Amino acid sequence: MPASLLQESRPVSTRNPWLDQIKALACLAIVGHHLAFYGPMADAVRPALPALIGWLDDYGRMAVQVFLVLGGYFAAAAIAPHGIARQEAFWPALGKRYVRLALPYAAALALAIVVNEIVRTAGFDHESVSATPTWRSVLAHLALLHSIGGFESLSAGVWYVAIDFQLYGLVLLWFWLCRRAGVVPTTAQAVVATVTAASLWWWNRHAALDVWALYFVGSHGLGMMAWWASRSPQASHRLGWTLALAIIGCVALVIEWRTRIAVALAMALLVVVAAHARWPRRVRRWHARPLSWVGERSYSIFLIHFPVSLLVNAGFHLQGYQGVYLNGVGMLLAVSLSLAAGSLLHRFTEVPAPTWPRWARWRRGPAAAKCGPGDGVFPDSH
Repeated sequence: MPASLLQESRPVSTRNPWLDQIKALACLAIVGHHLAFYGPMADAVRPALPALIGWLDDYGRMAVQVFLVLGGYFAAAAIAPHGIARQEAFWPALGKRYVRLALPYAAALALAIVVNEIVRTAGFDHESVSATPTWRSVLAHLALLHSIGGFESLSAGVWYVAIDFQLYGLVLLWFWLCRRAGVVPTTAQAVVATVTAASLWWWNRHAALDVWALYFVGSHGLGMMAWWASRSPQASHRLGWTLALAIIGCVALVIEWRTRIAVALAMALLVVVAAHARWPRRVRRWHARPLSWVGERSYSIFLIHFPVSLLVNAGFHLQGYQGVYLNGVGMLLAVSLSLAAGSLLHRFTEVPAPTWPRWARWRRGPAAAKCGPGDGVFPDSH
């Protein structure tokens, strides 16, 4: 086995201010989508800004494809930057990924449970309010099995965390097995491209599979291919990966046009072009610091924005605030508070090194919210 591949046991730096800014825009689009899709404030603002609210309602969710592609891009960098697994042990690497995802997730889940009960008790009767969860539901969420188990989501977007873990686990398992079996790196990578094509051409066309990684592995695989198209040592390999991801994506759109896949393909190609283009020095150095700030905290903001927005929506509705301007201010307030809450969540759950003892402490949050008798999370109010 070439020494140049074995030395990839060292971490690969993937911090990129441009990618942080793209993540920030995608995160803000998802926050806007949930504000437009759920909650009475957007209904009040819609007559004045029908195009904006309509776009966020219909297309804001497409930003998830950006995270799927970038998730694949970073997974390739972390697991197999040159087609061979960096990790010699499977379970420790998978456990580390789980803890990294689950620390902020558990804290945000606890807040979502509490906020849902607060607004329900206050009389906010709306479809965005989740039913009082059972013990089984809480445990399924903590185990990232809620979608597979058919449980109602306790917060918008938590399905993505489960899918991300499935995708990362599949990639990690595949390259770990290939390393143990001595599979040639190009063969291992070719299987990734084949599975990506299978997902985009078949599995992704069946909505019943959307609780499984196979449904999303197409977008994720495009991101992995984008990494190899950007970072492979040989120019011929970079060109080959670029052509492969373009062909796989275009064939998928010819088979059946799906806007979400078009977004994923465009994102993957953008990453490749950005890596290969010779940008002027001024362009390379420019970046919007506020967007970079949001991008670095995008995961925590993504997790916590819905309970924050739900609380603001409920407050404005219960106070009887009507009119475009007041509710427009309410939507801006919800976004601002989501950014602030996400920053705090990032500071206390993502910045410190993820460890199992820290996870054991944070997982008590959702369990502590389940403080009532029976199966309910809160005492029965009747």
